[in-house]
Amino acid sequence: MKVVIIEDEKLLQQELALQLDKIGDIEVAHYLTSVSESVEWLKMNANNIDLIFMDIELADGVSFEIFDLVEISLPVIFLTAYSEYAIQAFKVNSIDYLLKPVNLSDLIFALDKFKKQTKANTAFDATVFKDFYVQSGVNKNQRILIQSGDNFKYLDQDEIAYFVAEDKYVTVVTFENTKHLIDESLNKLEETLPIDVFYRPTRQFIINIKAINKATKYFNSRLKLYIDPSPDSEIIISRNKVKDFLDWMGN
Repeated sequence: MKVVIIEDEKLLQQELALQLDKIGDIEVAHYLTSVSESVEWLKMNANNIDLIFMDIELADGVSFEIFDLVEISLPVIFLTAYSEYAIQAFKVNSIDYLLKPVNLSDLIFALDKFKKQTKANTAFDATVFKDFYVQSGVNKNQRILIQSGDNFKYLDQDEIAYFVAEDKYVTVVTFENTKHLIDESLNKLEETLPIDVFYRPTRQFIINIKAINKATKYFNSRLKLYIDPSPDSEIIISRNKVKDFLDWMGN
């Protein structure tokens, strides 16, 4: 069996490939990380593969956009970080999904389901799922993938106190003051994290509202932010951003 993995997190690509390798007789034909890259590759190679593993949120948009740009009759197993209750609509047309990080038994079950079906009866209307995805509000990143040695796990958003960028790296700091390097930029995190919970007061930080102890007036009409756990550097909010920050705090 030949499959393609459409996933923009390299750690997830590796983890899924390892799980597939354990099952055996499955070849990963290609890895894709964006909507645009997937469209171009599938136009030329869709006939050479049997199954697609597809993440919902990609580097340049939502994966449902792919179906608007290229005709896909292949069966798809979606990859998602969201709880089962939020995506029951995926069951309507017998499209399966895997919660990330991927559990081997869930993967085997999904592949067994695929093998019992034919390509002819797995075609689906992507607009149904795109509409559900938008209406249900599940297009907000609620979990962050981290790696500890050879193990992968997710941090739920309520475990995360803040993100901090240092040099070329981004560190996620939990409320328990554990620190993990992640393969993600603050710009992308800012776009995907729920805006009622997380805020970017400076170029270096994105903070959880529950991590804020207080904000005090600072010279030159700025604010100094105190958060817990305490970071290594001060968080000074520029006077141009003070109103926006206070509005966010009040909502």
